[in-house]
Amino acid sequence: MSQLFIEQIRPELTWRLRQEVLYPQQHLAEMKMDEDTNGIHFGAFLNSKLIGVVSLFQNDKDFQFRKFAVDPGLQKQGIGSTMLQYITDFAITEGGSRLWCNARLSAIKFYTRAGFTQTGNFFNRGGFDYEILQKALQ
Repeated sequence: MSQLFIEQIRPELTWRLRQEVLYPQQHLAEMKMDEDTNGIHFGAFLNSKLIGVVSLFQNDKDFQFRKFAVDPGLQKQGIGSTMLQYITDFAITEGGSRLWCNARLSAIKFYTRAGFTQTGNFFNRGGFDYEILQKALQ
């Protein structure tokens, strides 16, 4: 995808895709998280259109990413993998030793293909089942 680029964005720019992809039954106003002000937010753009978002939160050498969403019509084209590699590289550059997420069970295969390991820590929140996945960074 020669026209794909990723850059840091303002938190409010993540809300539309968060709602559309992850929480279509909720209102756009519900997409704001209190912790958004403490995160680093990235957007993937294709031909100047925002098509993917992810929010990254640092706690010492641990980096958690949340609210990872790619436009449904553009999924399975490598955009999510490119974004995941981008935030992995970013965390490494910032001195991170671990990258982790609360993965929806439907996305576990995507993350394990990218080198994440399953922890066996499962939980349910908001009607969705999750497992914590993690990846050691060098």
